[in-house]
Amino acid sequence: MSMVPTLGTPSSVSTATSMTPQAAKSDLKAAAQRFEAVFLREVISTMRKGKLADEMFGSSATDNFREMADSRTADAMSKMGAFGIANLVEKQLGTHK
Repeated sequence: MSMVPTLGTPSSVSTATSMTPQAAKSDLKAAAQRFEAVFLREVISTMRKGKLADEMFGSSATDNFREMADSRTADAMSKMGAFGIANLVEKQLGTHK
């Protein structure tokens, strides 16, 4: 049995085309918000790489915890919409039919 995800299969395409406009708009908004969260995670991750000095008590557990906290922070920031990335993506993709 293959473990490869089957994105874009005919059944998922037919489901997407049979959505009501309101449901499609809601899905687009959610996808745009998730995109903004991923983008913000990458920005935060890149900022974290710019260390000025080594940490005294740094460990892989600390790094893992910080990564999870950064992920939650990025999710919260995207829900607030302060950067407006999700709104721009939603406007850009919402105009195409």
